[in-house]
Amino acid sequence: MSESVNLIEEQLALDEGSSVLEMARKVLLASIGAVVLAQEEMDTFVGKLVERGEIAEKDGRKLLNELRERRKSAPESPRVESEGRMDAMLKRMNIPTKTDIETLSQKIHHLTEKVEGLLVAAEDRP
Repeated sequence: MSESVNLIEEQLALDEGSSVLEMARKVLLASIGAVVLAQEEMDTFVGKLVERGEIAEKDGRKLLNELRERRKSAPESPRVESEGRMDAMLKRMNIPTKTDIETLSQKIHHLTEKVEGLLVAAEDRP
């Protein structure tokens, strides 16, 4: 599954005509598709276990509910992973990330303060 996500990301990175917003949209849709596919696979697997009699239907429902709760209780992990992938994609495309822009803004602010200080010092000289 991660191979298909990587292929999608690479295709998006190669498509120079797409805007960043459109690429982000496609990545998010692919991620949602992966989650839905994983949920369907999980339901199918547990269903087969119940059919074979390896687990009781009640235990199967309990297992599915536990898995769904675990997924809901850990929303940070997919978000962090998704942000990491997005940053990597932007880096490959040579597009600055939010962090890059914030770092440059801080440097510009610092340099502006220095220039203003130098101008004030130059004006104070006789």
